[in-house]
Amino acid sequence: MICKTKSPKPNHLRVMFELPACVWADQIYLVGDFNGWDQTATPFAQGRDGVWRVVLDLPTGRTYQFRYLIDGNWQTDYHADGWTTNNYGTQNSLLSTVLPQEEKVGPEQHSLIHEQVETEPQGKTTYQPYLSPAEMVTVASRIRKQADRAAG
Repeated sequence: MICKTKSPKPNHLRVMFELPACVWADQIYLVGDFNGWDQTATPFAQGRDGVWRVVLDLPTGRTYQFRYLIDGNWQTDYHADGWTTNNYGTQNSLLSTVLPQEEKVGPEQHSLIHEQVETEPQGKTTYQPYLSPAEMVTVASRIRKQADRAAG
């Protein structure tokens, strides 16, 4: 699973890559054009819950190619933003670092999860979520569970 959130670094997106605890491996690396395809630069760490994770802050507005190297075997993440055939006849996963739509909402991009609440004197429009942060987390969790069930 790949989760994207706003990074504390300006013009970056925080991307968390997760592989499930059922992946039995001694070493897993994230390898892609963001690290020069270095096969040991970006190792995953296995948490107490058994889930393998690695987090990167990547510049926004780009599309990156990557693969997982699991105990020396290349794996493609078909749940990423897409995939493309590489020079070796296999597929690289694609990761887009375009900011999520909710973070770019403006008057011409009014979203269902935002409500226009006022126009400030300088002509700047302010938006407020329809849902509380706790409700948003609950809705996101339900959507993720439904997607997981649909994926099989």
